[in-house]
Amino acid sequence: MSINQQDEIKQHASMQIYSNLIAQSLAISERQIAKTIDLLDDGSTIPFISRYRKEATGGLDEVQIGDIKQLYEKLQELSKRKETILHSIDEQGKLTPELADRINNSWDSTELEDIYLPYKPKRTTKAEIARKKGLEPLAKIILSQSENNVSHRAEQFVTAEVKDVGEALQGARDIIAEWVNENESARNAVRNIFNREAVITSKIIKGKEAEAAKYRDYFEFSEPLAKCSSHRLLAMRRGEAEGFLRVGISPDDEYSLENLNKRFVKSKNEAAEQVEIAVKDGYKRLLKPGIETEFAALSKEKADRQAIKVFAENLRQLLLSPPLGQKRVMGIDPGFRTGCKIVCLDAQGTLLHNETIYPHPPQQETAKASAKILSLVQAYQVEAIAIGNGTAGRETEQFITDLRYNRPIQVFSVSEDGASVYSASKTAREEFPDYDVTVRGAVSIGRRLMDPLAELVKIEPKSIGVGQYQHDVNQTELKTALDQTVENCVNQVGVNLNTASMHLLTYVSGLGPSLAKNIVDYRAQNGAFTSRKDLKKVPRLGEKAFEQAAGFLRIPDAKHPLDNSAVHPESYYIVEDMAKDLNCSVDELIKQPALKTQIKLEKYVNDKTGMPTLVDIMKELDKPGRDPRQGIKFFAFDPNVRTINDLREGQTLPGIVSNITNFGCFVDIGIKEKGLVHISNMADKFVSDPTTIVSIHQHVEVQVLGIDVERKRVQLSLRH
Repeated sequence: MSINQQDEIKQHASMQIYSNLIAQSLAISERQIAKTIDLLDDGSTIPFISRYRKEATGGLDEVQIGDIKQLYEKLQELSKRKETILHSIDEQGKLTPELADRINNSWDSTELEDIYLPYKPKRTTKAEIARKKGLEPLAKIILSQSENNVSHRAEQFVTAEVKDVGEALQGARDIIAEWVNENESARNAVRNIFNREAVITSKIIKGKEAEAAKYRDYFEFSEPLAKCSSHRLLAMRRGEAEGFLRVGISPDDEYSLENLNKRFVKSKNEAAEQVEIAVKDGYKRLLKPGIETEFAALSKEKADRQAIKVFAENLRQLLLSPPLGQKRVMGIDPGFRTGCKIVCLDAQGTLLHNETIYPHPPQQETAKASAKILSLVQAYQVEAIAIGNGTAGRETEQFITDLRYNRPIQVFSVSEDGASVYSASKTAREEFPDYDVTVRGAVSIGRRLMDPLAELVKIEPKSIGVGQYQHDVNQTELKTALDQTVENCVNQVGVNLNTASMHLLTYVSGLGPSLAKNIVDYRAQNGAFTSRKDLKKVPRLGEKAFEQAAGFLRIPDAKHPLDNSAVHPESYYIVEDMAKDLNCSVDELIKQPALKTQIKLEKYVNDKTGMPTLVDIMKELDKPGRDPRQGIKFFAFDPNVRTINDLREGQTLPGIVSNITNFGCFVDIGIKEKGLVHISNMADKFVSDPTTIVSIHQHVEVQVLGIDVERKRVQLSLRH
């Protein structure tokens, strides 16, 4: 058998193991897992697989496919770690067939590290120093606990390097302590105690009380680790990182030592006393700190996952916010002293005009500002006005809505989160090299109203402001989750190939920054695309990229009507066959609902195309290129509430959900401070997940429960 054949057999075996392990973890069939892994290995993206390969995966959605991909990558990393461990032990000449089997058959990273621990190259330890002095035989004698007079035996180990019996016994105990730490059974016993009983504690570092005021809740805090919510754990870890809190995780030490003594102390003699001392030292100096570090990492990982999940869901909802659509918009970045930056945009979002007005103090040029707004609305045929919701936002909204226009004008408050990040970015500088950051910010506000998704993809996801401790979680995992969320949203909505920015195209399945730039450059040189097939003329855009991207790109008014739909080019022949069988054109088939009722889908099932794809095709023929996002709804804050001082307990106010966390949601009620609806005040029933009750940008009615003017906190309730 050739080396290649051996590698293929080994690879096939690994894939079977991966599929089995992932299937057990996710409760999805092995066949579905295996097919999904094959598609991922072949370079297919998550949106493409979930939309166009339902027959292969059994209809898995993008979340399930994302979970499979994540676990698959972790198992691949674990396989590499095993190879490293096997190589390390083999180099030491200590790799037995039994040990190799144990390592090869282990798919638990904790177990794997426990197996490796006795063989892991170490820095110079107390035990290693004792071994070099020849004290390991004495340690074995003591651990056997078969001799009563170990002090007498220890005299035999006194040498030039070991000055007396006390040093000999100390060295032997150091070796036993290391054995206790490296014993798998002992580690698992302590691990189980941590699992059941560990308590996380947080204490203020003396002298830091004033600086750490925001961590007041954690100055003297303790709670069972298993019950500690992700937001509390992340808050404590942030306080620890900033040097304000001392955080620890610990079980009942006496119970842990009692458990270990039962394992290692087997007699009631002098040797047993030495073992008991060594066990205590091994637990406190080595074993407990090691397991505490492990649990600190595990609890942080769990908290990270929960926070990232909340952030990704918030981002998804924000990206899929209702768009106003292609209308002529005025964008306003409000301000007091520096004035309000005004921009006028055409229906495609192109900047036509900009200037600054000063309707507020200290200038208070109200009449001049009013005349300017009315003239701009008339000159640029403005249909809607978008006002940033930051400083002076409410005052500017009141000023704008008080004006009398010669046509209906819709006025919207738009979130400014991340607008300053965009306006100072390289992207904004390239787009508007001749304008300052305030003009760019106003443009971003206007465009966000027209199409939130198209504008928000230009901003790093974690800067959009809908997260919980986003700067404290694992940044690599956060970026992966958020990029995947953006990619899924962009492909769910679809992208106009002829108007999309490079940044929007970057997230289209199969493209990325390089091909997105090539598409924009090709468009600039050759004019608008009239057919999806023309994509193949774009430099470096090969068959695979075309396969992955084509179905998500739309061309309004294309030669082929399906080029403006989510029907993939690989399936055009099916629709063409349907039209042929009905003696009509594809265009007529799309426009005449009665024709579609005559189609019997079973007739078009073949080796590659099953009913799931055919059902999707029929849905798309009903509304080709439809936008899955809902239409925008008008909203108005209470005009009598402008600052926290206008609030009264018991008031009922309209609000917009601006952020969701594990402990509740924040609601914008038209003042600078966002109000918190704690999870306990979200419904007249127990709520474990706030996302089952509210969504980002949802219009709600809240009742004011409490106002803390000093700490600038507002407590709200959805129960009223």
